[in-house]
Amino acid sequence: MRPAALSTMTSISRLLPRRRLLQGGIALLAGAALPAAWAQGKSRDISWDDLVPQGWDPTASFLDLKGAENLPDTDPRAQKLLERIREVWDNAPVVQQLEGRQGRIPGYLVPLEQGKDGLREFLLVPYFGACIHTPPPPANQIVRVRADKPVKGLRTMDAVWVTGTMHIERSDSSMGVSGYAMSAERVVKYPQAR
Repeated sequence: MRPAALSTMTSISRLLPRRRLLQGGIALLAGAALPAAWAQGKSRDISWDDLVPQGWDPTASFLDLKGAENLPDTDPRAQKLLERIREVWDNAPVVQQLEGRQGRIPGYLVPLEQGKDGLREFLLVPYFGACIHTPPPPANQIVRVRADKPVKGLRTMDAVWVTGTMHIERSDSSMGVSGYAMSAERVVKYPQAR
């Protein structure tokens, strides 16, 4: 959940740097095909850039943002702008070819379901603080992970490697909208070896 103290303009200002980061990742992906290992159905490391479809430009809808940083928090235009950004990001497209792919991806853990036996379900996000201290990233940058067996000894924002099978599955939680899901066979603290 977003902390109540996080103002509208702070939220927008935190979204904008991520926009630039994604734009850079998209430029790298332009014209790139899925790795040959994936085409052959083999397991491989998955990068966060792999989760962004070719040609998706999250900035295209926000060319009119110039001057938005000067809007006061109480301005209704600031709230409308934040809602517009959230709508684009919550509906971010995914890479359909990732369905059923085996792989391993690093990220930060945001717990969803934890009991005395351990952690069963969590969001995996690409940067520290996402969904906790900052607004959620685009849906194609959030993976909802369901562990085969409960995982013990992990806390919020621990860096982990998750190995398992990727699925295309949009779901909403109190922490954010995810565009992917993963059936996790293994979850280990980063940078622990395979």
